[in-house]
Amino acid sequence: MAIKAVFFDIDGTFLNDRKRVSSSTKKAISQMKEDGILVGLATGRGPGFVQPFMDNLGLDFAVTYNGQYILTHDKVLYQNQLPKSTVYNLIRYATKHRREISLGTSTGLVGSNIINMGTSKFGQIVSRIVPKSWAKMVERSFKSLIRRFKPQSIETLKTIMREPIYQVVMVATVGETQDIEEKFPHVKITRSSPYSADIISADQSKLKGIAHLGEVFDFELSEVMAFGDSENDLEMLSGVGVGVAMGNGEDELKDQATHVTDTNNQNGIAKALSHYGLIHFETENSFTSDDDNFNKVKDFHHLMDGSTTDMPRVYGIEEASHRSDFKLEEVVEFLYASSGGDKRVFGQAVLDLHAALDKAALKVSSKEHSESTMVGQVDALTDLLYLTYGSFVLMGVDPKPFFDTVHEANMGKIFPDGKAHFDPVTHKILKPSDWEARFAPEPHIKRELDRQIQKSLQRSK
Repeated sequence: MAIKAVFFDIDGTFLNDRKRVSSSTKKAISQMKEDGILVGLATGRGPGFVQPFMDNLGLDFAVTYNGQYILTHDKVLYQNQLPKSTVYNLIRYATKHRREISLGTSTGLVGSNIINMGTSKFGQIVSRIVPKSWAKMVERSFKSLIRRFKPQSIETLKTIMREPIYQVVMVATVGETQDIEEKFPHVKITRSSPYSADIISADQSKLKGIAHLGEVFDFELSEVMAFGDSENDLEMLSGVGVGVAMGNGEDELKDQATHVTDTNNQNGIAKALSHYGLIHFETENSFTSDDDNFNKVKDFHHLMDGSTTDMPRVYGIEEASHRSDFKLEEVVEFLYASSGGDKRVFGQAVLDLHAALDKAALKVSSKEHSESTMVGQVDALTDLLYLTYGSFVLMGVDPKPFFDTVHEANMGKIFPDGKAHFDPVTHKILKPSDWEARFAPEPHIKRELDRQIQKSLQRSK
């Protein structure tokens, strides 16, 4: 499948439990950007929090405050402020019900020491290890502890709300959410923690933020892969082409996701991206070739049926014949294309090929079989590669763009469930219903050939 953009939730997904971006995720981002895939964040955090990640990792964009504020590394693309009346009434509600509240400005969440602690590294750890059934007790304990030192200032909140406010975060358990929703029907409440509620405009979400970016950067939701771990990621993962739930994520999210990967501490992002062929991820027991095309084909085979190996081995004669059949089919296709569709010319070329096979068989069988089987097989396959490159050289064609096109077409045979489907009778790989429209390589090959021809003509002037 053609994925044009990848989005990550932050806490519990993009960051591991040490609140760091793992090295495997950094490498994955670099690989995707080299391949022209857009990479961004989709989070309930504010723009001030995400900016360092965008700058340091070269991310293309971020959907922040659950879709209320969208930015690239150098400009703001979209802002949706909460109405001042709504913010004011939420402050009054919080005061009346003794709820701590923070206001999301363009720089970050401000106004509550309790919420600041909750979004800190310590607070995130507590959120993961304490049972949700203890949420109300934990919330009361935090409130009592913090207010002993510095109670929340309502006047400060009123001053802050003079700025544009994009999201309100209120300390509230899941059970208290319904009352807030009833009193404020024009807002939406999402959660990434059992102890607090993110309050945004009713018509906004991470998914709608991603859709907005798609309009700007020319991609469809079906061409998006998104990663998440909590309740506020559910709509996003359900609405994109591939929704990936982290292994440490909530069970409901895993049930709705296209794919469930490993945890945020166990290279979950890199493993999922590798599973879908967007990157090559080297595990402890695998190797990466210096030949990037080899790595792409290896990823393809891993997705198809898992039949890859990292230990050199010999083909048996039956398997070698099977692999040779594939190559011969492409040779025959090459001859048919060369015949210009003339059946008589093509038929003669096939007869000549039969004669060439017989001649080659006599030549090879007349030699003594003194070399090892593996040496002979590797030598022959390498000669095939060399001859294929030679054919491109004599055509004056750069093969790299065409290899990438064919690779993408083959990866497009992966169904939305992340697996290859096979015909139960012929065992041939099946193609998704939209494969021809989205992945058929011929139109792309023609465009690239036209480009190379035009470039050659310009050089010759």
